[in-house]
Amino acid sequence: MPHLRHDGGPETIRFIDKDGNRIRNDVNLPYDPIVDAMTDEDAQDLYRDMVLIRRLDMEGTALQRQGQLGLWPGLLGQEAAQIGIGRAMARQDYAFPGYREHGVAYCRGVDPLAIFGLYRGVTLGGWDPNEHNFHLYTIVIGNQALHAVGYAMGVQRDGDVGTGDPDRDAAVVGFFGDGATAQGDINEAFVFAAVNQCPIVFFCQNNQWAISEPNETHTRIPLYQRARGFGFPGVRVDGNDVVAVYAVAKAALEHARSGQGPFLIEAYTYRMGAHTTSDDPTKYRDSAEVDLWRDRDPIERVKTHLLWRGNTDPEFFAGVDREADELAQRIRAAVQEMPDPEVDAMFEHVYADPHPGLAAEQAALHEYEAGFEGAEGSQGAAR
Repeated sequence: MPHLRHDGGPETIRFIDKDGNRIRNDVNLPYDPIVDAMTDEDAQDLYRDMVLIRRLDMEGTALQRQGQLGLWPGLLGQEAAQIGIGRAMARQDYAFPGYREHGVAYCRGVDPLAIFGLYRGVTLGGWDPNEHNFHLYTIVIGNQALHAVGYAMGVQRDGDVGTGDPDRDAAVVGFFGDGATAQGDINEAFVFAAVNQCPIVFFCQNNQWAISEPNETHTRIPLYQRARGFGFPGVRVDGNDVVAVYAVAKAALEHARSGQGPFLIEAYTYRMGAHTTSDDPTKYRDSAEVDLWRDRDPIERVKTHLLWRGNTDPEFFAGVDREADELAQRIRAAVQEMPDPEVDAMFEHVYADPHPGLAAEQAALHEYEAGFEGAEGSQGAAR
């Protein structure tokens, strides 16, 4: 189990050590100005975001176990990676997520209930992508990287890259996991992004397990090094260090917005929980490995950093905990009261214009539903 002792290696960009101290070295040097500019309030905001999104995630797991959700893909352990880049993105940037980017969704202003509704099965998407510049979740592994590149090519052709206007220049972020890098979609996306000099940041959350398969079964080199073969920069950042992720993401997004082309960030982190609630990681990984990464908890890391900076009192942490509990209570109550959707809802927003095939399917469903009218209490009513 080679990754048991691994912390990402000396090439990993990291700004906070395990005791909360600021790290300065040659690897970090290009990003120092971004971190130097961060205030105590900036670090407190990142901490608060991470605590709230962890609480939401825990509620998702609990609600699924209680039968209130059909499925929940947790993000436990990956809070720093998602909040770091989520807070680094500009208003006009556009995100193409996989299916567990709840922290990024939160940063983009997506109502958490929209995500819970998706996994409860009462919505078919849950939010307007253009309202938040956050695309709908993509369940098929790696597809969203191609969608992201296509969108980035559109941004480029609209002339919204490299103008020097900070309110106009835009970058696109394609999110995926380490397992997705073995998919053809990711490699095709890299090719198109490189040859078209697309304004895109590929953000790989390397949580080290592609469901039950460890990284060693699908890669021979660190994932960030693949970018070199396609002709664009790639770096590895400590995905459990929110300050480092924020700084690297800020720089990479500016690289893309300014017209310098694609950038790959490998956020080296760890999935502390199951792949989804239908998975049991105790069947395929060692508890010692989980314990090792528990000591690298991203929330505790930034908390020690705040204490090291010396300007955050205990009441701040207690207040964030209270806020998280209140948020969880609101979410739990709202999920349990979600109404079932109208049957016709599944036919809405499929096509922009009327479609005869879809109309025929809708009519057939109405006919099927009508067959149960008046059959309440009969065997046929239990469809």
